[in-house]
Amino acid sequence: MTIQTGDRIPEVVLKRIRNGVENVDTPTLFDGRKVVLFAVPGAFTPTCSEKHLPGFIERFEDFRSRGIDVICMAVNDPFVMQAWGKSLDAPDGLQLVSDGNADLAKALGLEMDASGYGMGIRARRFALYAEDGVVRQLFVEAPGEFGVSSADHMLEQLG
Repeated sequence: MTIQTGDRIPEVVLKRIRNGVENVDTPTLFDGRKVVLFAVPGAFTPTCSEKHLPGFIERFEDFRSRGIDVICMAVNDPFVMQAWGKSLDAPDGLQLVSDGNADLAKALGLEMDASGYGMGIRARRFALYAEDGVVRQLFVEAPGEFGVSSADHMLEQLG
């Protein structure tokens, strides 16, 4: 079942690279914070690299000035996520986390099967806004679409 507004973010362990690979659980990322989490089907893929992450990089300070953390998630390994962030000059505060086994995507009910493209299980393209671990807004893209999960759309919805 897909997560809904008013639901808590499920407890899942993700990976990120700061001073080496580290585990980070969702309560650490979300509890006591305002967070925009957006997911992409894959690092280094066309829409993700040309529009989705670059939009959040460009508007990063607009989120930060509102006290909102920004997290990008993909079903890729943490080394790929780190390299992707570096290739696009992602600011230090924009976290790129690895959901390598699609645990969070599945727990949210937002996974997709991209096996037909040789990519296995991936996250659907989406963005959500959570306060203290509770989803307040959720925007899930239709297959092949990009719009409602963009940085600009999220900022418009946040007012």
